[in-house]
Amino acid sequence: MILVTGATGLVGSALLGRLTAAGMPVRCLVREPRRLGSNRVRVQIALGELGDPRVFRNAVRGVHTVVHLAASIRDQPQGSIEELNALATWRLVRAAEEAGVERLIFFSALGASACGPSRFMRAKALAERAMLESALDYQIVAPSLVYAPGDPWLTLLGRLSLLPAMPIAGRGEAAFQPIWAEDVADCVAALLDRSPAGERRYELAGPETLTHQAIVRIVLRSLGRRRRLLHVPLPLVRRGLRAMEAIAGTAAFATWDEAELLELPMTSPLGTADAERLGVQPRPMRAVLGGG
Repeated sequence: MILVTGATGLVGSALLGRLTAAGMPVRCLVREPRRLGSNRVRVQIALGELGDPRVFRNAVRGVHTVVHLAASIRDQPQGSIEELNALATWRLVRAAEEAGVERLIFFSALGASACGPSRFMRAKALAERAMLESALDYQIVAPSLVYAPGDPWLTLLGRLSLLPAMPIAGRGEAAFQPIWAEDVADCVAALLDRSPAGERRYELAGPETLTHQAIVRIVLRSLGRRRRLLHVPLPLVRRGLRAMEAIAGTAAFATWDEAELLELPMTSPLGTADAERLGVQPRPMRAVLGGG
């Protein structure tokens, strides 16, 4: 039995399709089973939220492998960024150890650091430490920016592109190696087929190193829109998004914690090497989104 957290997310939904097609027994820890779509009749469902410390004990019962994809880049009613990413992972690890789970694959992020400026990256670094200190066989998967056509971030960029000028927070010079969610799911599926012995960390990156503003230009081209880029000073972005969060709460279309992540580079000197070792050749962002 494989337990998947974050099964309704970008990578989770793509991975779930692969696992169910292969006839593998899967249990999904979810808050809203309806978001599983047609897969909800093909999997076991464990109802619960990452912020609830009681859910993991039942979710891991009888499980051989845990794939922990669930994460949050903004505070939620169910918990803060630190609670949903770091503390929840520690609780999951402890529950997995007690239940006799044999293997755990944890999704971190390139650039995770306990000393970094981003709350999300610091929380991911703390979660990685839970892996290092656990008695489980584990692998840490650290991707760069993961995307898919129609995902929330690209959808937001599409809406912003309707403005006369395309706003970008700051200078837009942070570098990324964006990787398609389908390629990431292929990597995880390949990793599940491998013995847990061996490599402990896999850094997943796409074949291109692109700045934030270069990615925005690719998105604009895929939409067939030509817009001037309008760089908005970070202090102004911070004040504006903080004010919006204070008014709209979790309904805010964007938060400062999310915008700040686009100012932090997420690259690996290994490039696509780890993905290729798993038999996956990541596709360039231009090829996935189209538009020439």
